[in-house]
Amino acid sequence: MWGMSHWPLRKHDITRPAYRSLAQGIAAAIDAGSLRPGQRLPPHRDLAWQLGVSVQTVSRAYEELIRADLISGEVGRGSFVKSGPRETIEVPWFRAPTDRPPIDLSMMTPVRLPQIAAAWSATLIRLADRLPEQAMMSFRPRQTMSLYGGMAASWLARCGMVVPAQRILITNGTTPAMFVALLTVAQPGDVIATEAATCHTLKPAAQHLHLRLKGIACDAQGMDPEALVAAARASGGRMKAVFLLPSGGGPLAQIMDRDRREALAQAATRAGLMILESDPTGPMPPRRPQAVSSFAPDRSFYFTGLSKCLSPGLRIGFLAMPENLAEAALNRHLSMAWMATPLMAEIAQDWIAGDTAEALLAAQRVELAARNRMAVRILGPRAQGFLHGLHRWLPLPDGCDEAEVLARALSHQVALAPGAGFAMGPAGPALRVSLGGAPLRDLEQALRIVSALLPPDSRI
Repeated sequence: MWGMSHWPLRKHDITRPAYRSLAQGIAAAIDAGSLRPGQRLPPHRDLAWQLGVSVQTVSRAYEELIRADLISGEVGRGSFVKSGPRETIEVPWFRAPTDRPPIDLSMMTPVRLPQIAAAWSATLIRLADRLPEQAMMSFRPRQTMSLYGGMAASWLARCGMVVPAQRILITNGTTPAMFVALLTVAQPGDVIATEAATCHTLKPAAQHLHLRLKGIACDAQGMDPEALVAAARASGGRMKAVFLLPSGGGPLAQIMDRDRREALAQAATRAGLMILESDPTGPMPPRRPQAVSSFAPDRSFYFTGLSKCLSPGLRIGFLAMPENLAEAALNRHLSMAWMATPLMAEIAQDWIAGDTAEALLAAQRVELAARNRMAVRILGPRAQGFLHGLHRWLPLPDGCDEAEVLARALSHQVALAPGAGFAMGPAGPALRVSLGGAPLRDLEQALRIVSALLPPDSRI
């Protein structure tokens, strides 16, 4: 059933129990990008007739998908795909037909080095003997900020952001930091400008907050500053901010040069927009230009975290805020999450204050360099990215069926992320190929499978 990811489904796709088979088929089509966010599903009676099942079977399948938060049912309008781009679909009945899971190249994660487990073990042993009482007993958010603000400022300095500790909010990861920034700068109905292809978490966040996203034209250097200004003027005052991924964390794996960063900061200032700068991989790419936010600190929210560059389980983020909006952002965070988990901050402080963080970064860079070279060698130069990136962006030839390539890869036990899931508008077919999650031998095997599935001219 894992491999059944096409749409529409056919009669011979349905097995018993029919309602679960139908739900699995729709879930697989959503995961592969064959069914896209906002797309309307057929009415119960029409789908029942097409597949030769009862209306009750379709109703029960739709109910399963609503409970799994994959679709929504709207009285009088129908059923719609609710999920934004997903890296995996985790519901109990959505599993591969064999016990062997696929080689997962859909999840953007650092390489699972043995040094990570060793670092956790050593730190937890140390903390067992000297864990501060505040880490166990504190219920005061400002106390957490005062205890760990210096650590956060030290990490942001590694990222090229010099920010006083009192303007840094510590969160449980980059996604909560993004939510706080969005809540602070925009209200329901407002517009947020984004690059033409953006991160998979922004779309559902905007949907939950009833914000509208506007993709802005880009070139080889990133977002076009003049196009941003023009879009802001055309919005009639409803565009409030621009969301940027300039340091390789976006789906296209691009690192924006210094001139474009400064030009975008100036364009946002001219247009009266706040800057929301997401930097999920932090200092992973060495010698990158200074942050866009550093060119306009009074109108910028910059956020980063540790889970993409040090360890997936270290769920902690840092949000640098403009001084005049720091109190408002803190209040939004209080209402949404109250405070960051002190134990995570204590572990982060142990790593950053010692040599653990730097050692893990160095090990990641060595391993990622080898994996990126392998990806270019196997997939060809069209696989866009940079030497220390967590993924490659693979444009497919015009006319190539993205969903079909994804389904064929999945049938060979390789999971990829569909390019359509990141696009803000019509876009050519593409795949995001993540390099960190699989063991090196599995990664090589998966890349060769993907290469064999591509049209011959896609490696040119």
